[in-house]
Amino acid sequence: MAAQGFVEGQSINRPPLFDGEDYNYWKTRMEFFLQGYDYQLWTIIEEGDLIVLKPREEWIDNDRKMLSHNSKAKNLICCALTRIEFNRISACKLAKEMWDKLKLTYEGTDKVKETRIDILGTQCEKFQMLTGETITQIYSRFTDITNGLAGLGKMYNTGDMV
Repeated sequence: MAAQGFVEGQSINRPPLFDGEDYNYWKTRMEFFLQGYDYQLWTIIEEGDLIVLKPREEWIDNDRKMLSHNSKAKNLICCALTRIEFNRISACKLAKEMWDKLKLTYEGTDKVKETRIDILGTQCEKFQMLTGETITQIYSRFTDITNGLAGLGKMYNTGDMV
């Protein structure tokens, strides 16, 4: 992915950058990054912020730690977005809310998701080698289709793919 004229490299210290293109690729990499960084952060994004119900004066170290995790999750999402993408989620207060807004923006509603699954499923069923295509190219094209389906929650077993 390229954003603002820069090419992104791979880093274990910096989240993958999302510039509005290839959401499924970014989503998968971001999930892996967050889980590797601190699995608790991924849990916050999936399930919602850790909540502290006590008044601020009664907070203990564990309460502050929970709030710190919430802030880290939000910060990592923000650091993974270009300015345009950040503007989409800047009004969100929770990490889960940010993640869900990006997901809705790029995956659409359940109806849109079903339509995309149908289109990719049809491409998978009618898949064939193109004239002049190498084995590497055909495999790459087929993998793009199956990864697109997996990103939308539709999994095929190896036997079906063969």
